[in-house]
Amino acid sequence: MFVIGSSLREARIRQGLDFPEIEQATKIRVKHLQALEEEQFELLPGQTYVKGFLRTYAEYLGLDGQLYVDEFNSRYATGEEEPVPIARTNVGSRPLRVESRLVLFVLLGIAAVTAFVILAWKSGGGNNNTNAPVPPAGDTTTANPTPPPKKHKHKQAKPKPPPRVRLILNATNGPSWIWARAGSSNGKQLYEGTLQTGQTLPLPQTGKVKRIWLNVGQPENLTWTLNGKSVPPPSTSTGYYFMVGPNGVTSSTSTA
Repeated sequence: MFVIGSSLREARIRQGLDFPEIEQATKIRVKHLQALEEEQFELLPGQTYVKGFLRTYAEYLGLDGQLYVDEFNSRYATGEEEPVPIARTNVGSRPLRVESRLVLFVLLGIAAVTAFVILAWKSGGGNNNTNAPVPPAGDTTTANPTPPPKKHKHKQAKPKPPPRVRLILNATNGPSWIWARAGSSNGKQLYEGTLQTGQTLPLPQTGKVKRIWLNVGQPENLTWTLNGKSVPPPSTSTGYYFMVGPNGVTSSTSTA
């Protein structure tokens, strides 16, 4: 067993590194770096952040990041993760809604055909026509009857499937720590770890999602491909939290 905080501090001092320099390289704020060295883990947002920051900080100092995470788990981890709310979906509502639309379209079609028939009957001599010419004697020919109006079939437009998100991150310019969740920061975890140089991460790795919430340590080290199209790395002027949707990448918050 070793002391996490003092080990990090000794490695930093031995290499002559200052907090601002480390913050610039790892994107971890100075107050969080100090909390790690003082082992004041309660000052960080949660255990997931502690383990992610520990791994990134230790690997930046040339240490074994997994060793520090294991030590934290053995001494401090409570085994309780942040609760992930399960969205309740009304499975039966969608078929009922589709059936209601079908009935509405059928009723509208019947009303339109009925109105068209009445209009044609009134304009085409539906009333008793006493002034109609009488055919001469012996002429057995009759006027061609007016064909009934054609019924117009209303084709129901098929509903478009909801947009999905397919994001591919490639560490082309250096390593980057990534934490990804489905929908929001409280959603299902899709990935947590450090993407090393040359590695590629598809999100989601399985299934389909409409949005992806990200916390990225060094987004400029990554090549971003969204739904088959290359997009520029997002700006970190407002932070390192992002929301990825079908239309692009936008800044977010830790509780989005």
